[in-house]
Amino acid sequence: MSEQNGTVVIGAGPAGLTAAYELLRHGRSVQVFEADEVVGGISRTVERDGWRFDIGGHRFFTKVPRVEAFWHEILPDEDFLTRPRMSRIFYQGALFNYPLSAMNALRNLGLPEAVRCLGSYARARLRPPKDQSHFEGWVSARFGWRLYSIFFKTYTEKVWGMPADRLQADWAAQRIKNLSLATAIRNALLPRRRRTDVTSLIEEFQYPKYGPGMMWERCAEQVRERGGQLSTGSWVTAVHRDPARQRAISVTVNGAGGQRTEAADHVISSMPISELVTALHPPAPPEVLACAADLRYRDFLTVALVVPAEFSFPDNWIYVHDPGVRVGRIQNFGSWSPYLVKDGRTCLGLEYFVFEDDEMWRTPDADLVALATAELERLELVRQGVVEAGYVVRMPKAYPVYDERYQHNVDVIRAWLAEAVPNVHPVGRNGMHRYNNQDHSMLTAMLTAENIATGSTHDVWSVNVEQDYHEESSGGDSRRGTGRDAPVVPSRIIAAPITVPEGSDDRAPVAAPPSHA
Repeated sequence: MSEQNGTVVIGAGPAGLTAAYELLRHGRSVQVFEADEVVGGISRTVERDGWRFDIGGHRFFTKVPRVEAFWHEILPDEDFLTRPRMSRIFYQGALFNYPLSAMNALRNLGLPEAVRCLGSYARARLRPPKDQSHFEGWVSARFGWRLYSIFFKTYTEKVWGMPADRLQADWAAQRIKNLSLATAIRNALLPRRRRTDVTSLIEEFQYPKYGPGMMWERCAEQVRERGGQLSTGSWVTAVHRDPARQRAISVTVNGAGGQRTEAADHVISSMPISELVTALHPPAPPEVLACAADLRYRDFLTVALVVPAEFSFPDNWIYVHDPGVRVGRIQNFGSWSPYLVKDGRTCLGLEYFVFEDDEMWRTPDADLVALATAELERLELVRQGVVEAGYVVRMPKAYPVYDERYQHNVDVIRAWLAEAVPNVHPVGRNGMHRYNNQDHSMLTAMLTAENIATGSTHDVWSVNVEQDYHEESSGGDSRRGTGRDAPVVPSRIIAAPITVPEGSDDRAPVAAPPSHA
């Protein structure tokens, strides 16, 4: 069937904008609808009073050549900075290098504790934990209990809001690719530049000088310049389908001009797949709706604090393993780019990981700024009274949660969509409920655009299972298409999330939600 009405793209994040741009490259007509007032999704750059800051960190590094080419087609080379990768772990008042530096770790831990850590590792190698099906057992087997408790436990529990022995090990196996204590020590003693064999150890990355939002703001401009239509503040509330023809035929959009309906030959959706299912009319069958309702997400908020430049640090971010504070990670936006901050000052972004029904999510901005300021002072990263201003940004549904039922839920939804509305194409992280990084989200969009424009039959769900990115898996696990997973967690824990209290023992750096690379 020839295209008459064009393609509707839901969402103007990396996946949605990439899809629109690629369709226009093929001469297809496109309408993009973004519910927010700005483009970029989680990869936007927020601007407040002349300060710019990311939602999370976004290292531009990829092993997908066409994604690399896309970035440099959108932005000229002079708009990219080459930045050193530097992250450290804050533990008991000391900063530990990551990746491991033997002398730094020895100095910070002290010789007695370092010996105990090596002994713990030796015991784990001789007598591995019997149960390695969960995060705690899997990591302890590869680092020893003492190093696990220092560098993994506290941060991971902050991020996911539950005990680490309730997180499934397959996520750790994917996130900690090729890395163990022996590998870390070898890399510390025999460093190599441009090391890419271990994902966590990449030493340099590209970064748009005004932040990742610069990429997507420019991409949105080019979509419009090439003839595409892009509307912000426009929420797609319904996707209408024709059951007899097994096709989606139009969408209903609420925006500044009121409600309207737009015809569509194809719909590319980067909205959460759970919301896509509930937006379909006539409704999906009850079992499909139940699967959509059962999908869960972890939410995220940043408190950005303006401080004098003397309190800057060279790291892109610091992982906070101190159980006495709720902050999980601290960005230094001045270390990402001098164009994000102002002369004589920097902006520190304190990251908190929450659920939308948590009290913290509903806390007023002023109280969150006060909390973040107090925690920054408690960690002695700034002096009391030096914080000059603060800003709060909330990002719902930042991370898809892989509970014990998610795979079944997604499989049911995928199968039904493919049969009932094959011209509706989920893409991107939330669109596919897949823990993709930015480059993989873009690739799903590129392949979808090719399928629509050229009749190709790319399997979009296989993206991020190529050898370079697919982390270790247990011998009997033949699942494909899960991408760089979030941890599989028990559904009942998500239904009643645990809040890690102050004083209890991302996120360990190699076990964290991705840096949205």
